[in-house]
Amino acid sequence: MKLKWNLWWVQIALIWLVLGCNQEDVDQQAKMPTNLEVTVENLGKGSVKISVQANNANFYKVNYGLPNLTPERMTGNVVVYAYTTPGSFVVTVQAHATETDFITASKTVEITPAEVGIGVPTTGYVSPLTYAGYDLVWNDEFASTSLSDDWVFEIGDGCPGLCGWGNNELQYYRRENVELKDGYLFITAKQEGFGNKNYTSSRIKTQGKKSFKYGRIDVRAVLPKGQGLWPAVWMLGDNITTVGWPACGEIDIMEMVGGNADGRDNTIHGTVHWDHNGSWANYGGSVRKVSGIFRDDFHVFSIIWDEAKIVWLLDNVPFHEIDTRPVGLDEFRASHFLLLNVAVGGNWPGSPSGETVFPQQLVVDYVRVFQKN
Repeated sequence: MKLKWNLWWVQIALIWLVLGCNQEDVDQQAKMPTNLEVTVENLGKGSVKISVQANNANFYKVNYGLPNLTPERMTGNVVVYAYTTPGSFVVTVQAHATETDFITASKTVEITPAEVGIGVPTTGYVSPLTYAGYDLVWNDEFASTSLSDDWVFEIGDGCPGLCGWGNNELQYYRRENVELKDGYLFITAKQEGFGNKNYTSSRIKTQGKKSFKYGRIDVRAVLPKGQGLWPAVWMLGDNITTVGWPACGEIDIMEMVGGNADGRDNTIHGTVHWDHNGSWANYGGSVRKVSGIFRDDFHVFSIIWDEAKIVWLLDNVPFHEIDTRPVGLDEFRASHFLLLNVAVGGNWPGSPSGETVFPQQLVVDYVRVFQKN
């Protein structure tokens, strides 16, 4: 009997010991974090670096302040996040002891329109209003709230005669993607469904209104960025409706094929296209920015075109030239009209990727045409 009594007390002692240890473990696991510190560093172009630190934290979760998003568990205590829209966002971090036991801290981050590819930079090159030996014969400073009568819209996707505008482009051109505001022309490429296309944009031209043979043309603009974007400032021969392309001639004052790789967002191209014995011929050159991309600030894209040659310039510095005196280049001794557009996708840039941010804008400050006096 005494042995049984002793065994009973041993069992009771063991139960209390186990319960005490388990409770100690629970108490240890549930020890709340303290001193949560959150640092948000703006890396530019919509990206932020979020660093967190707390005592007794087993893991962290972060909410980036966007609607309909739940907190995400962090790997470690540093995360980089890229915003695609401008605004003021409250970043909230949770320092967890357990899944249900945590403390929080918040920081506000401001993302400007310029950082995510919209809005207007305040820096860049400005060209003069006069050049020795030239007169300003036509210009558009976009100072109104609507396009002047010198411009007309191209509408649609090129079908049925030229589906994809001859380049397998993915956008549908609309009037609604053009806006004049604060002295600038905005051509906005959007990811939206319209006309059986997944993207919309705008293309405007001076065909039938203004055309030019020879002179200096300056276009001050900020370019969009991103894989699949294809902004252009260019010219086509007035006789395109009778002889077609490329026999009418094409002068690409500026083209850019967007993307993160070197030679994309940081590079522009100047090219001519013409008919060579019934075949398409072209000749082009390009120039890279020393640093940054063409979305960062304004640049002036120019050609100087006369009876003997066409010279391409970036911020008044020549980077390409063609001798147009050969007989086979007669296209470039005739009048051409101007075009401004942003294409999406196509044979040259390829399609947008998951990293391409929309909307994107071509922002034009002015178009100026000078001819020799």
